[in-house]
Amino acid sequence: MPPANMADVARRAGVSMATASRALSNHPHVAAETRARVLAAAEQLSYVISPEASRLAGGATGRVAVVVPHISRWFFAALLDGLESVLRDADLDVLLYHVGDTADRRDFFQRLPARRKVDAIVVLGMPVRDDERARLELMGVHIVAAGGQVENYPSVSIDDTAAGRQAVDHLIFLGHRRIGMIAATDPAEPGWPTGPGRTMAYRAALADAGLPDDPELVVTVEWGGRNGAAAMERLLSLREPPTAVYAHSDEVALGAMRTLRRAGLRIPEDMSVVGIDDHPMAELADLTTVAQPVHEQGVLAGRMLRKLLAGEPGADGVTVPTRLVVRGSTAPPRR
Repeated sequence: MPPANMADVARRAGVSMATASRALSNHPHVAAETRARVLAAAEQLSYVISPEASRLAGGATGRVAVVVPHISRWFFAALLDGLESVLRDADLDVLLYHVGDTADRRDFFQRLPARRKVDAIVVLGMPVRDDERARLELMGVHIVAAGGQVENYPSVSIDDTAAGRQAVDHLIFLGHRRIGMIAATDPAEPGWPTGPGRTMAYRAALADAGLPDDPELVVTVEWGGRNGAAAMERLLSLREPPTAVYAHSDEVALGAMRTLRRAGLRIPEDMSVVGIDDHPMAELADLTTVAQPVHEQGVLAGRMLRKLLAGEPGADGVTVPTRLVVRGSTAPPRR
């Protein structure tokens, strides 16, 4: 079946082609009701203004859509700051789309193709599902991902398995043999992107050291400090608690540290704790962590996008290194 054209949209909306064209290009002299009817018809037909027609009509838009699932978390704010700094230098404006819940996300992916207002799309820290990928590809624009590897698109991310190994291997090097793990998941996207890699790292490190993989030492909770605190309560309730805990993120680790202090346990004398990310609070809490350069990932994604928009070849994916930052929350176990 051939793709829908402007005439199809106009016919479905019951307007002339000229009116349909003005409505889709946000012309000011179109009634709101008419514009809504045309946009609805375009969405129903999956009609997209072709990039070539858009350029002929008025050139490149000079705008980039940035899709982000969370705007209050420091990780996404740092990514966005790095990305925006590069795009601003290139005189590219950012249109921010916050898809915080299922309804917002569905609405964004349903409406964006029919309103081709941007030259490119950047997806921050979220996977793209198959049906969403189909909608994005209707746009005919460059798509880049940052803060997590997204299949089929150029992306900038860390190696979560390598980061997890740095954390757990540090505890093993210190002499810990009974190591707990607090695994964190995002209820909106369980298992992505950190879950599998950071969990596999834990199990691989134990296996390489000849240590048993004890299921009771693993607690899985939703992302956040309070949940990390609750997870540590469960680990402390064991007949033989661990001597060290590896948390999937610093926020979870900070919650675990609160529980330890409230229980009257000393860190690291009674329990060592290590996280991942190097959250801004990690240094203040003297938390040992595996640092990832979040702002730099945004910068690299911006540079990658600028090259693509300029017609230059870009890398399919960039993996930025992480590093262990040893602070006061880890030490050898008590003898």
